[in-house]
Amino acid sequence: MAQFFEVHPDNPQIRLLKQAVALLGKGGVLAVPTDSSYALVCHLDDKSAADKLRRIRGIDDKHHLTLLCRDLSELANYARVDNRQYRLLKSATPGPYTFILEASKEVPRRVSHPSRKTIGLRVPEHTVLQALLEQHAAPLLASTLIPPGESMPLNDAQDIRALFEPQLAAIIDAGACPLEPTSVIDLSQEEPIVLREGRGSLGKLGL
Repeated sequence: MAQFFEVHPDNPQIRLLKQAVALLGKGGVLAVPTDSSYALVCHLDDKSAADKLRRIRGIDDKHHLTLLCRDLSELANYARVDNRQYRLLKSATPGPYTFILEASKEVPRRVSHPSRKTIGLRVPEHTVLQALLEQHAAPLLASTLIPPGESMPLNDAQDIRALFEPQLAAIIDAGACPLEPTSVIDLSQEEPIVLREGRGSLGKLGL
């Protein structure tokens, strides 16, 4: 049964976030708020947790999972980024964008796309999630919380509780999130390719 943490959206209680981090360390999957709907997150280096996250979402290993990073310096540890890509990333982070990049050797093979060796990365702009990442002191593996068979993500913690409580270790309730997924841009090719237009403005990136 999931623990339910009600945290202040602007001044989250660190003691509650530390409890949530402890659950991640035990292999738990959490539902957390982001700057574009809620997401499922787990520890990057825990294969069973990543498999459980995929089962909850109803997705296979060909579906890109995303690494949530605190900042660009952390992101650069997990992806190969040239100067042109870095300038674009800098203009868009933190914010509601997911970037597909060539994965570095720091990314466990089971996490990157099996045929393309790419990884989704993003630096979210959400006070509670940034505080959770700070307490965790490492990126989190994530996927937008879209129920199996649905097309829209969830943005209300009580709805998540009703649908997924038995499968989750915890739900962090910081109020409703925007109900729009991130914009997804593939930077692993010669030129940027927009895979999904979402909350992040493409004009801001010159696309």
